[in-house]
Amino acid sequence: MSTPKRQACVTVLELFCTICLFRTSKMALVSDFLGQLTLNFGSSEPTYPTVIPAPDFDPDKDAARIETAIKTKGVDEQTIIQILTKRTYGQRREIAFAYERRAKKDMISALKGALSGLLETVILGLMKSTAQFDASEIKASIKGLGTDEESLIEILCSRSTAELVEIKKVYKELFKKDLEKDVAGDTSGDFAKLLLALVAVKRDEPSTVIDYEKIDEDARALYEAGVKRKGTDVKTWISIMSERSVPHLQKVFDRYKSYSPYDMQESIRKEVKGDLEKSFLALVQCFENKQLYFANKLGDAMKSKGAKEKVVTRIIVSRCEVDLKKIRSEYKVQFGKSLYQTISEHTKGDYQQALLSLCGGDD
Repeated sequence: MSTPKRQACVTVLELFCTICLFRTSKMALVSDFLGQLTLNFGSSEPTYPTVIPAPDFDPDKDAARIETAIKTKGVDEQTIIQILTKRTYGQRREIAFAYERRAKKDMISALKGALSGLLETVILGLMKSTAQFDASEIKASIKGLGTDEESLIEILCSRSTAELVEIKKVYKELFKKDLEKDVAGDTSGDFAKLLLALVAVKRDEPSTVIDYEKIDEDARALYEAGVKRKGTDVKTWISIMSERSVPHLQKVFDRYKSYSPYDMQESIRKEVKGDLEKSFLALVQCFENKQLYFANKLGDAMKSKGAKEKVVTRIIVSRCEVDLKKIRSEYKVQFGKSLYQTISEHTKGDYQQALLSLCGGDD
């Protein structure tokens, strides 16, 4: 082979090898990226907290200020609010340890003795982790005569898989009972079956692969179990809504519209009533936009002259280290005014100051 031809062959061969190497390295990069996606996809949901770790945190200094505030004649509530609403749960625990070392008494007991009313509820709520607070709220909702279904629905239908797993663990630690047994003992019928299916925490982890066949199958099953037939096959609805991943269900509800003349929420309103209807609606609303669900709950709780303090307190305290900042932005879009402004209009006194501080700003 002549020299020019040999050089041309070598050049072509080198070019071919370069392309292969480039494609291999590119595929490796894609593979690495997908691997990272797979590793991170099922992790906990992103957070949008309004309460973040305080910079230059000094638990001993905070403990000393709280001790003085409690001992002050008439109690200095402002200092207590200023410190504890601007520290994360981890930091509040450190303050409590520092307080106990300093005062030789339990800070939570001291706060309980010094505070009262709605402010006491907020501050003592903040001294619990988010899971402890949720577990305590569930326990309170099923304790004694009657059941607070609204609290049960809100908590069990809105919490992520990771949150529910933690709530179950903490509930057992706090009350020495299984959450499933307590929920089963205080609810009945299809409502109980749905809540127990959620508490069983069998929801699929999100996948990087979109299964269009399964999406279509689930959408058709939801339609055939409800709108298409006389009566409702609630078991099928419970199974799909308690076991499928949230991204999958979002696509299922979108696909559902090609089968049904109504969207999923309209179908629920037509097919079931009472606590079961409220539960399914809460689930679907949380799957579609969880922060909008909470924004609407806050709006409903504060639309009258006063406020449903229990609901407002529960949402603000339980979500301030999770996603309250995003709830705030959804609230502004939905109601045309800030959550901060609404809280100012519907609450008062130290309770108002604590909520506004946790709210974290006027959008």
